[in-house]
Amino acid sequence: MLPGFDFYLVAIPAVLLVGLSKGGMGEALSLMGVPILSMAVSPVQAAALLLPILIAMDIVSLWIWRKHGDKKTLTMLLPGAIAGIAIGWATSAYVPRDVLRLIIGLITVLFVLRYVYTVWRSRNGAPISPKKQRAGPAALWGSFAGYGSFVAHAGGPPFQIYALPLKLDPREYTGTIVRFFAVLNAVKLIPYFALGQLDISNLKTSATLFPLAMVATACGAWIVRRMKPQIFYPFMYSMAFIAGSRLVWDGLAGLMAGR
Repeated sequence: MLPGFDFYLVAIPAVLLVGLSKGGMGEALSLMGVPILSMAVSPVQAAALLLPILIAMDIVSLWIWRKHGDKKTLTMLLPGAIAGIAIGWATSAYVPRDVLRLIIGLITVLFVLRYVYTVWRSRNGAPISPKKQRAGPAALWGSFAGYGSFVAHAGGPPFQIYALPLKLDPREYTGTIVRFFAVLNAVKLIPYFALGQLDISNLKTSATLFPLAMVATACGAWIVRRMKPQIFYPFMYSMAFIAGSRLVWDGLAGLMAGR
């Protein structure tokens, strides 16, 4: 049987926020999905319910942003990300998710604060130049993104730490992050099935939310397409800061509750 009215009262806003994020409006909105949905079901079930919905959103996003994306960035990040998923699968029973949330959150907050400092310096004559593609940082942040995405649905901030300083065109940046997480979510299906987190009941429930997910994703893309770079990048850094702060909060709360 499908869940009742109380479940959808919580699930609808969660899916709307995740859909706007998938359309290109930043991972901060997406990070709110599992905590909100966890008000109605367990966190593990919330993550399992959202994965098929994320894949449905990925299909819509891939179509909307099919003409955009930076192949170089994907080539640099994806090998490390897939390795990160494999490591997450192998160590999921041993590594506390709250510790990972706290670490990724702190790194992300520091990254944004560094950006704010750089902007402040630029107003005093020090220009902000785009970073170059580098194999070492790409492997590091790609693996963090894959690992964080698997164990805590927190892959967005590590991706942003690597990709935002490249200062890609907003549409190319959005097309790149859409492709990146579409690949990761598809790969994650294998270990999620193996760990028993997906079953027919959850899939049926997820399917009832597909139409809403697709509409929300299209709305997010519509908004991003109309953003100028001068608005897009400050907005994305703000979303990264909110996402990092949320991860720090969730990590600390989980560790304190564990005591």
